[in-house]
Amino acid sequence: MAMTSPGTPALTTRNLSIFFGDNQVLKGISLDITAKAVTAIIGPSGCGKSTFLRALNRMHELNPLARMEGEIRLDGDDIYAANVEPVIVRRRVGMVFQKSNPFPTMTIAENVTVGLRLNGIGDRKLLAERAELALRMAALWDEVKDRLSAPAISLSGGQQQRLCIARALAVQPEVLLMDEPASALDPLATQKIEDLIGELKKDYTIVIVTHNMQQAARVSDFTAFFYLGELVEFDATAKIFTNPAKRQTEDYVTGRFG
Repeated sequence: MAMTSPGTPALTTRNLSIFFGDNQVLKGISLDITAKAVTAIIGPSGCGKSTFLRALNRMHELNPLARMEGEIRLDGDDIYAANVEPVIVRRRVGMVFQKSNPFPTMTIAENVTVGLRLNGIGDRKLLAERAELALRMAALWDEVKDRLSAPAISLSGGQQQRLCIARALAVQPEVLLMDEPASALDPLATQKIEDLIGELKKDYTIVIVTHNMQQAARVSDFTAFFYLGELVEFDATAKIFTNPAKRQTEDYVTGRFG
């Protein structure tokens, strides 16, 4: 039986299993991810959180040993259907990684528009408009608008991470995946990322992997607890953190293990 959340699901997984060679990393995950809400994935290291996230936009396929069983649907579309190109999936489902990864040889503006240019958009006016829109959405425009031609690596760590969020937003995805987006940042930069997540969920479905229990409680509407490749419990975040159904979940969120 799938663990579901109220509201329209943007993403659904059914009996999702992921293998790398002989190693099974995810075991029959069935989960509904609500549209325009934040779903947090929590669990100890090595429990399959990041693999689950990468499966949602087929990034795990970059590992040649990867194999999946089951089904993932995005707004009803089977993203693993034979006629679906991974690049199209990744345009619809954007990704922000743990370590900010701006392209060091590109300017701030070029970093934001690189995906658009790879998709064949060459109109400078349109690129400039989309760059501004994405930077505004990433709460970075006011900080960089006077130095868009500066190297992206001239930005602080927190600004670089928001730049990477802007880059993901520029291609106008439907879903934004975030793999521990604030783990390398100081408390002030972390707060900016968390505030940004709260703003973005008005327009985007967000799935965030985090080791930080307080962060999961602050930013998410729903929380899924993974352990050893299995989905132990999924519910509204408030319930997971105050009245979980499973003892294992309670032990983890209260710090008794993990």
